[in-house]
Amino acid sequence: MAEIRNFTLNFGPQHPSAHGVLRLVLELDGEVIERADPHIGLLHRGTEKLVETKPYNQSIGYMDRLDYVSMMANEHGYVLAIEKLLSVIPPVRARYIRVMFDEITRILNHLMWLGAHALDIGAMTVFLYAFREREDLFDIYEATSGSRMHATYYRPGGVYRDLPNEMPKYQASKWHSEKEVAELNKNRHGSLLDFLEDFTKRFPKCVDEYETLLTDNRIWKQRTVGIGVVSPERALQLGFTGPMLRGSGFEWDLRKKQPYEVYDQLDFDIPVGRTGDSYDRYLVRMEEMRQSNRIIQQCIDWLRVNPGPVMVDDRKLSPPSRESMKGDMESLIHHFKLFTEGYSVPEGEAYAAIEHPKGEFGVYIISDGANKPYRVKIRAPGFPHLAACDEMTRGHMIADVVAIIGTMDIVFGEVDR
Repeated sequence: MAEIRNFTLNFGPQHPSAHGVLRLVLELDGEVIERADPHIGLLHRGTEKLVETKPYNQSIGYMDRLDYVSMMANEHGYVLAIEKLLSVIPPVRARYIRVMFDEITRILNHLMWLGAHALDIGAMTVFLYAFREREDLFDIYEATSGSRMHATYYRPGGVYRDLPNEMPKYQASKWHSEKEVAELNKNRHGSLLDFLEDFTKRFPKCVDEYETLLTDNRIWKQRTVGIGVVSPERALQLGFTGPMLRGSGFEWDLRKKQPYEVYDQLDFDIPVGRTGDSYDRYLVRMEEMRQSNRIIQQCIDWLRVNPGPVMVDDRKLSPPSRESMKGDMESLIHHFKLFTEGYSVPEGEAYAAIEHPKGEFGVYIISDGANKPYRVKIRAPGFPHLAACDEMTRGHMIADVVAIIGTMDIVFGEVDR
């Protein structure tokens, strides 16, 4: 008989399915996994320490770069923690805008996850479809904040500015004729809310398209049904949150259980899985996109009829308008102090958590009364999910490791920090 011996295999970090910089050391018996040891830290940027060296208002941009697929959602956790310490409540219009962008970000995140997960498992077309819709949402990011990805749009006390009254339009060029440009600009003639409303009407059909390609596809089901099963009790013990926990059949969503901003005034459902396998987690995220679409529609309806300020009227927190800064000495001093020194935050500590697209994203800040935090700790949702990698992959094949990494929706900016 042939002698069988276990051997060790390096999976990643340059593997196309390693989602950036994951290195797994797999102990194999033939092609069956005996143990999977995730090695992290290959992307470590020292975000928490960097935030501790800068005034509060200068670290918002670092948050975008944590989970670089869910940019504004990260900012939200950080800004909420600062607002807790300052005892500041932003204007209600700003809170609706934040919720709307949280849900836009959730769809952006899930589209990226869906495209990458499907590509890992071998379905090519979904990736192209998902990125088609992401493009519209990035246009909304850009029109509002000036940046397509790293928006730095949320501020302690509200948001950077109100929603624009018009969308940027395509221009005719040697690549696009007048006729093509007219077609591209068809839904861009109104305000940003009009453009977004048009998107929300189209989007459910797009999700149906993805589901047509995958949900009853027998190859997709063979690759995901019964793969990486986690029971509800075990999911809780492992520290799962978000779709990973809900996929195991545990109905936990911070938007419902510990409502923040205006989620308690909105109508939406929490999708929950039954078996806790990769297929259930896929179904949960697909339904989450539909629910996010519902929330966005409700925010659009409210924002249309309720104009108002989007930032607290406190010159120690929010900068004066450019016009007054150029013509009024007092405003110039406020502006200068705010952007060089920032503001001092009362002594104390605060933890703020939001229902991030990947799970519970929390920011814990300790303030010693200075203009920069004494200590910052970020609770990244992806970290406990990755820690469960060993348990979820045991007894599976190498090909299933790819499906399990995909179902976790891992992004290393937040895991390695």
